Amino acid sequence: MAKKVVLGFSGGLDTSFCVKYFTEEKGYEVHSIIVNTGGFSEDELKKIEEHAKKLGVKSHKTVDAVKNYYDSIIRYLIYGNVLKNNTYPLSVSAERLSQALHIANYAKEIHADAIAHGSTGAGNDQVRFDMVFHIMAPELEIITPIRDMNLSRASEVEYLKSKGVEMNFEKSVYSINKGLWGTSVGGKETLTSNGYLPDDAWPTQVTQTGTEPVKLSFEQGELKTVNDQPFDHPTEAIRHLQQIAGPYGIGRDIHVGDTIIGIKGRVGFEAAAPILIIKAHHALEKHVLSKWQLQWKDQIAQFYGTWLHEGQILDPVMRDMEAYLQSSQRNVTGDVFLQLHPYRYQVLGIESPYDLMNNAFGSYGESNRSFTGDDVKGFTRIFGNQTSIYHQIKENAHEGK
Repeated sequence: MAKKVVLGFSGGLDTSFCVKYFTEEKGYEVHSIIVNTGGFSEDELKKIEEHAKKLGVKSHKTVDAVKNYYDSIIRYLIYGNVLKNNTYPLSVSAERLSQALHIANYAKEIHADAIAHGSTGAGNDQVRFDMVFHIMAPELEIITPIRDMNLSRASEVEYLKSKGVEMNFEKSVYSINKGLWGTSVGGKETLTSNGYLPDDAWPTQVTQTGTEPVKLSFEQGELKTVNDQPFDHPTEAIRHLQQIAGPYGIGRDIHVGDTIIGIKGRVGFEAAAPILIIKAHHALEKHVLSKWQLQWKDQIAQFYGTWLHEGQILDPVMRDMEAYLQSSQRNVTGDVFLQLHPYRYQVLGIESPYDLMNNAFGSYGESNRSFTGDDVKGFTRIFGNQTSIYHQIKENAHEGK
């Protein structure tokens, strides 16, 4: 009986090779699956399914994971204002985990013997996929021919051509991975430590030349309306904001980071909506959260983002941190006002019923209505008392020598 293999399939060169290699060289029964996390149109998904069936898969499944991706991962990245190395909104790393979880579930659902992916041995994705598969389906064999055989692009192309496969074998100058939470862009400029992507490398070209005001409205930390237009789900608000802000060239940057496998890497990305949402959300939080809520949330969010990036979505500590992040959002409700410009933006301010910057209690540097000057004098003595004792004891001990 043929071995039943579930293959995470994108329709690209590597996964196309996997289908042909598995079916014709190994005699496996291949069931392909593509998990859409916001990077494919309906037409693209249909063409990918047709391509998979032409290659010889036994079945093909398309999973619309966009809303689940937001509900299970993205919303916590917003709650935590997560930007890896203060730059990158975890565009690709987050979606790979969503994809891995759905692929593992599908493999168990159809009682597969093995699970496969097309990752090479040079990046983070191999670790993310392997780790999720090992944890969720430890009984299944993991097969990775591109990595295991150390295949070159040229050898994959030659093999597929020998099998009569017709597809676009031209290597793009820039590798692009599009998703709901941003689009990564890699090219020769990102392979070295110095160099910026040229304008024509970015998937979204800058076509807006003026300025534009935008109002983002949050309810308990989630984006609900854009310019007073409501949406049934935050994913729709994200996409709408991306359409508005993307043509301004906002959210373009190059991330430099540490890979899971211990090397440094650079990647370009464009993420207009994620950057605006995170910055607007953070501005609102600075008004409505207390000092210690903000400080602890920053610490938790930094670890959460790092651990997510490294594929540890299933670590139970992540559920604990998500509980704190969600609890912290109970008063994060209000409007944030932005001004968009070509290549930049400004956060103009916020309006919220929970705004702690309230004139009823005083104005910083101007007036105070909550306590008297004498109260401050007493507070200052008490607040600095232990430090005062420390310095006095230190001086007395020094004089006694």
